[in-house]
Amino acid sequence: MAARPPFVMQRPQKDRGQREPTGHARNWVGNGWSFLAKLLVMMLVNAFGLAAIFSAYNADSWVILSVLAVLLALANWIYFSRRAIPLKYLFPGLVFLGAFQVFVLVYTGYVAFTNYGTGHLGSMDQAVDAALIQDERRVEDSPTYPLAVVRDGGEVGFAITDAEGVVYVGSEDEPLDAVAEAAVNEAGVPTEVPGWEVVPRAELFSDPDLQNEVTSLRVPVSEDAEDGSIRTREGSSGAIYTSSLEWDPQAQTLTNTDTGVVYFASDRGRFVSEDGDRLAAGWYVNVGFDNFVRAFTDAAYAGPLAQVTVWTFAFAGLSVVLSFALGLFISLIYNDPRVKGRKILRTIFILPYAFPAFMSALLWRGMFNSEFGVVNEWFFFGAGIGWLTDPWLAKGAVLWVNLWLTYPYWLLVTTGALQAIPNDVLEAARIDGAGRWRQFSAITLPLLMVSTAPLAIASFAFNFNNFTIIYMLTGGGPAFPGASVPLGSTDILISAIYQISGVAGGRADYGLASALSIIVFIVIGLISIVAFRQTRKLEEI
Repeated sequence: MAARPPFVMQRPQKDRGQREPTGHARNWVGNGWSFLAKLLVMMLVNAFGLAAIFSAYNADSWVILSVLAVLLALANWIYFSRRAIPLKYLFPGLVFLGAFQVFVLVYTGYVAFTNYGTGHLGSMDQAVDAALIQDERRVEDSPTYPLAVVRDGGEVGFAITDAEGVVYVGSEDEPLDAVAEAAVNEAGVPTEVPGWEVVPRAELFSDPDLQNEVTSLRVPVSEDAEDGSIRTREGSSGAIYTSSLEWDPQAQTLTNTDTGVVYFASDRGRFVSEDGDRLAAGWYVNVGFDNFVRAFTDAAYAGPLAQVTVWTFAFAGLSVVLSFALGLFISLIYNDPRVKGRKILRTIFILPYAFPAFMSALLWRGMFNSEFGVVNEWFFFGAGIGWLTDPWLAKGAVLWVNLWLTYPYWLLVTTGALQAIPNDVLEAARIDGAGRWRQFSAITLPLLMVSTAPLAIASFAFNFNNFTIIYMLTGGGPAFPGASVPLGSTDILISAIYQISGVAGGRADYGLASALSIIVFIVIGLISIVAFRQTRKLEEI
């Protein structure tokens, strides 16, 4: 018996003249506009990408430089390759997802494990510079030099005239150097400096930003930092300032040459002397879980944060329950076909939902004013009730305003859910003798919960982080009596994090704020997981 030939898959043969299909943006097809548009877009992408890479290089940000280089290489490969067609559509979204979501989460986690905040904003080298500057004192025998503020483009410097009439000019990065052919007035103040523009005093007096830059500017006298630097208080005269601290980079110590006290670099980002004195300038270091522990054990934060946490849960829970109950109550009334003008009345009830939340909060803030607010004037005979200054009344005001803002949402949701309940189910219950309350508790409410429970969970998470209503209405106040931290009775965790971060002013503690953000994220995640699992039981009804 002859053996059968093995089965061989025959690949279709291409016609010699047949070409693979190509898109309009891959090659020069037709008039070539698509291809030119693609080249133009990629030129812009590469231009911005290279600019960002060079910026990262100048800032010594090697991680960012590496990420940018990889992304730019990927972009060129994806959009000039014929294979990665899905990535052509996904790549921009993935880049933005990484930049605005993943990076933010990762960076928040990184900051949570550092002491980043006021006094710890830079590296050790920057802390050393700050300590030397903060300790600067005017040299006792330093003469007062006639001074002019000069600039070259965006760089600002000083020009001074010494006792022999020689003009020197320098900037923050360039020590003083004599210049020839400079002109001075009768008081010895430089009026013309070759290569520099003398800033008119009228401009200096009228520009607050320039004034701040000038008063904080230090121009080194020479390459040797121990010679000091020129500083000015008013922009017309200068003197030599030096620091009494001396930096030893080998031993990593700062020594006060006047007192002999030595400050050692600690593992907590501080310069500390043997007797415990600390310099104000520090640097950020990894502190492990200290920020997470400090939120519960620090005497200054533990008590206020515990009250803020309890109030956060109460505010979020009551806001959902009260607004759901009021919205459902109104929807039940206006779902009755016997009520005339239901559409108009529903529209009126929904109006608060159309107003911007922050505007409504500001409006209510004015109406709750104890002296001029209409609430006291119209309803309490002009009594000066401190709605926003008493801790409990302020909490009640916050709940009331949030109820006013959010019940229209539940009115809309429950109205739609009520109209989706089959009438034959309710009709069968009525035939079986069920009363109105029995119909509501045994049929209407359970069926409503099936569709509204996930929304209630989302609403709880929203109110847990409802920063707008707290910040615009009370600003977190009134402050806790005797507390040393900037927290108040109506602060919820998200507004407390904002206060601790120092964005609104005061001492910044980004590390603790980031740690609290992570805790809030975990709490919301756990509550959502548990709640969604519980809602599955409702679907069995």
